[in-house]
Amino acid sequence: MNPIEFASPPQRILIIKPSAIGDIVHALPVLSLLRRRWPEAHVSWVVTTACAGLLDGHPLLDEVIPFERRRFGKGWRKPSAVAGLFHFTRSLRERQFDLVIDLQGLFRSGWLAAKTRAPVRVGPAEAREFGWIFYTHRIKTGFPEGQAVERYLNIAEALGLGRGPVEFVFPTSDEDRRFVDGLIPPGERYAVFFPGANWVTKRWPPEKFAACVAPLRERYGLRSVVAGASGDSAIAAQIPGTLDLAGKTNLRQLVALLERADLVIANDTGPMHIAAALGRPLVTTYGPTSPFRTGPFGRLDSVVQLDIPCSPCYGRRCSHISCLHKLEADPILDAVAEQMAPKRPGGRTTPLRVVYGSPQLQAALPVR
Repeated sequence: MNPIEFASPPQRILIIKPSAIGDIVHALPVLSLLRRRWPEAHVSWVVTTACAGLLDGHPLLDEVIPFERRRFGKGWRKPSAVAGLFHFTRSLRERQFDLVIDLQGLFRSGWLAAKTRAPVRVGPAEAREFGWIFYTHRIKTGFPEGQAVERYLNIAEALGLGRGPVEFVFPTSDEDRRFVDGLIPPGERYAVFFPGANWVTKRWPPEKFAACVAPLRERYGLRSVVAGASGDSAIAAQIPGTLDLAGKTNLRQLVALLERADLVIANDTGPMHIAAALGRPLVTTYGPTSPFRTGPFGRLDSVVQLDIPCSPCYGRRCSHISCLHKLEADPILDAVAEQMAPKRPGGRTTPLRVVYGSPQLQAALPVR
């Protein structure tokens, strides 16, 4: 791949990656590589207000530009939203970016890139919804195959940034860590559960999380903590013996909570990717999605997946959700034992823990 040639180093750079939490985590290595290549450049990032906490105060960013997606999405019926979007795009144009990198790869993000009028606008050649029509340079990333971080690194390589080192830098501060110390006393060991997920089909049942509480306490001396969005408190109530912190931390404080965690057990959700990036001992369940495409980067050893014919289906609705509902706690606890064991030189030999379904289960699954 021949890198894009610049007549002079870019002075004002914009990253467009508005959401979601896991996707923003996957994009962080591109920011680090940008800053290594062009340390004097002014770097901005367009992000939704819901995800801005992951970037506010980031040491490698000069500016976080919040994008009010919910408000602007009402433009078809609210003139004020149309006016707000007009002012937003004008403000992007007035910043005079000379390089825009669209990592979202949708029509909306490509359109925003075009509205900047930057002379160089880079994005994935496979951008959906015809988003690629707005780029001056289209990079083949391999979408939809390949892990998300690797796809973003393909764009970084095309920019002449290289592919490494792969670094995940978060803006968490000592103030955020002191906040967590007020919730869980320093020195207390704990495991963090993430039983929620935006897709119902990604949720390992709360009673299965509950079955892990006593073994984690008895075998490892870990207190069990439930974290996530405020709406996950209803799920936390179904996991007795845990400390419910769902909705009680902002994103920076959540990172601080995970920094101290001795173990994380999570569904395929954004905070799981934060835990993976932080290198915490991690066990994550996968059902309707593929860990080879959206799994924790470099951490396939943390994935537990039930091997049944209909998984992955990428469905947000399912009449039985057998891929997760039939996954018991014992395989999860086996994976926990592996994660908690002292690391051996040379790394792990088993990259992915696949739990094979019984013939009875296979036969009972509905025909798709």
